[in-house]
Amino acid sequence: MSVSVIPRRRQVLQAGAVGLAVLATGCASVSSSAKPRVVVVGGGWGGLGAVRGLLAAGGADVTLVEPNEGFMSCPLSAHFIAGFQPASDFQRSYARIDQLGARRVRERVTGIDRAKREVVTTTQRLGYDFLVLSPGVEYMEDGIQGYAEARAQLPVGFRAFEQMAVRQQVDQFLAQGGNFVISAPKPPYRCPPAPYERAFLIAEQMKQRGTKGKIILIDANPNPMPLPIAKPILNGMKSLYAAQIEYMPEVDIRAVDMGRRQLATSAGDIPFAHANLILPMRAPAMIRQAGLGERWAAVKLPSFQSQADERVYVIGDSQGTPLPKSGHVAFGSGQQVAEAILGRITGKAAAPSAGAVDLPLGICWASVTHKEAININVTSSVAPGEAPRLKFTVDPEHNARSGAAATSWGNGMWKAMLG
Repeated sequence: MSVSVIPRRRQVLQAGAVGLAVLATGCASVSSSAKPRVVVVGGGWGGLGAVRGLLAAGGADVTLVEPNEGFMSCPLSAHFIAGFQPASDFQRSYARIDQLGARRVRERVTGIDRAKREVVTTTQRLGYDFLVLSPGVEYMEDGIQGYAEARAQLPVGFRAFEQMAVRQQVDQFLAQGGNFVISAPKPPYRCPPAPYERAFLIAEQMKQRGTKGKIILIDANPNPMPLPIAKPILNGMKSLYAAQIEYMPEVDIRAVDMGRRQLATSAGDIPFAHANLILPMRAPAMIRQAGLGERWAAVKLPSFQSQADERVYVIGDSQGTPLPKSGHVAFGSGQQVAEAILGRITGKAAAPSAGAVDLPLGICWASVTHKEAININVTSSVAPGEAPRLKFTVDPEHNARSGAAATSWGNGMWKAMLG
């Protein structure tokens, strides 16, 4: 299975160059005795897409800033959370990145000094000529009263390695039974199908283990998100898990009381034994502190260049465009930005396109059982002066073919990033 995520290479090269062919006053290239410095913040799907593209060409001095020692995939990790696969199936080492010549800084970013072109970490300041930000998401804890105080007992699990704590909650529920609450916030948030996927796979384990109780799926939306997958998601819920999942659409969670183990919602109080509350999300604080956006980073399409700074690119789930917040889109935008930066370095950036330009392809999988899934493909394009146009192609129902393809896709993508 091909893992190339850059459709129509010429168009994407043009895309990366829109607004970049000339940097203000003739800065179309960066010349110095040493290689230009590119700092990439975030070692997830987007950051690794950028790093691999930059290292393959060899035209830049690349630094990856990532606090974790290794990589853990969020896509497909519901199979670990529900107890079907070990965590090791979704983890990889950054050894290949080291071998290819990137400098890897295992620290957290504490600030970005755009005036000095420096990334500030806990111990050092990293100068850059170009900066690629792919820091993922943070949770809007103030969206649910009482959540901040209960954080340790209510892990969200939408960031790498947080899945471990959610898995512990699931294991306890499967052993003890009771009410297990899973919530879905209003978009935009990372991987919209994920709350439903988690509910499905946990419900499958309930059936296999004979767990007494139910999953209460509280959805702030009137239908499963994104809307094009609503019908196959609802069909899977009804046909397979009618006895295990109680679906509550258009319900907002207002407060959590861990002492009483009770949620205050727009539909009344709901008691629970265990809960996986998936909070509203936004870009991490570094985006706001650097003046790059508010809830999400403000970027130009198709380049993913910051609207505030021509030397900064924001990709992955932190960027604020209508594109899906998915791993595949993040990796594709990372590759695209790497090509744009290399074009600027060499002074060979392609001329802007006058017509519509393809944006990174989105491929996603919503598992309904451990062996069956719904495939979701999203193609998108943008024309100058227009909003992006998205087209969804979705399996009409869950099937084994898509379940097997999801595994092949994951293995191929992880190899492309870290193999």
